[in-house]
Amino acid sequence: MSGDEKSGFLMKVIGPKKRWRAYKGRVKELPESHCTAIKAIERYLMHFVPTDGDSNAGMFEDLVDLFEQAVADGTPIRDIVGEDPVEFVNAFAENYSEGGYVPARARTQLTEDIERAVGNGAGTASA
Repeated sequence: MSGDEKSGFLMKVIGPKKRWRAYKGRVKELPESHCTAIKAIERYLMHFVPTDGDSNAGMFEDLVDLFEQAVADGTPIRDIVGEDPVEFVNAFAENYSEGGYVPARARTQLTEDIERAVGNGAGTASA
């Protein structure tokens, strides 16, 4: 893949760089447990087939909106993602993407990462 092809693919996955940087800055402001959870979800979402950069940028922005609101409301991570984080993220991503094949390893990694985030301060905003 040439440099232009690679940057075009990344634009489809993450959207415009300015929006991506703003999103990442917002994620850094979350409590550690919520930041850990959102980063795990982010890694998992990278396995979905991108539709276009704007849709995907909007998806990540909506994700951080959800977590910011949860922090403000004191909502635990488990109340956001439920008992099956893979099911949650798949349903979330369906609103933005045509989906894609997600390897079993990525599904397992997401579940383990969310468990680690939940265990890190019980996944509450006060952690």
